[in-house]
Amino acid sequence: MSEKIFLAGATGAIGSALSPLLIKAGYTVYGGTRDSNRTAALEAQGVHPVVVDVFDATALKAALVSIAPAGVIHQLTDLPRGLPPSRMSEAVVRNARIRNEGTRNLVDAALAAGAKKIVAQSIAWAYAEGPTPHTEDHPLDIDAEGARHISVGGVAALERYVLQTPGLTGTVLRYGQLYGPGTGTDAAAGASPLHVEAAAWAALLAYQRSQGGIFNVAEDNPAVDSAKIQRLLDWNPAMRIDGGGRV
Repeated sequence: MSEKIFLAGATGAIGSALSPLLIKAGYTVYGGTRDSNRTAALEAQGVHPVVVDVFDATALKAALVSIAPAGVIHQLTDLPRGLPPSRMSEAVVRNARIRNEGTRNLVDAALAAGAKKIVAQSIAWAYAEGPTPHTEDHPLDIDAEGARHISVGGVAALERYVLQTPGLTGTVLRYGQLYGPGTGTDAAAGASPLHVEAAAWAALLAYQRSQGGIFNVAEDNPAVDSAKIQRLLDWNPAMRIDGGGRV
């Protein structure tokens, strides 16, 4: 039997790109979604749907214990497609809750299920002001104010749970600003852009090769340095999905 992975956020932009890569690599993928209407789409990809809400800690733990995955990949967010400014104030709060409470529940469930590793999505624009490009050892902007304070607080909580939980080898991927299929943005934008399919490749490579830690994941830019993941995990920002292969 192939190794089982629980993919949280399987119907999101990265999750949808990542599932085919995982399956082609030989994994059995259990995809989490809170929307039962999305199970058919998961099944069409060859994913085993798991309808569960990450905020329901009891149900989440029961689901993962039943699956007994070797590892967990956390791609959960709660953001509107295309990030329209009129909806972002509420989305920031919801997203921070997923990163904090949702990640804690997911980590607890992973441990209960006997999983040994977790790879989780973070962001590359939460660094405090300072010399650029930012590397993974630079501090997060935990003293930010307003909406940024909420976002960075959620990021810090997620990274703490993933990296500091005994019994789990945790890897954090600090993604740049996503564009491409399913993101609502067709062209590269932002200080540290990242194509969604390259992001999916980063998650697969991190699951297969990472010994834990933090990796920036973005196209070459003056704001964020992604040399570490290119050097250690053999990732590059030109990676795309073409029948599960590289371009």
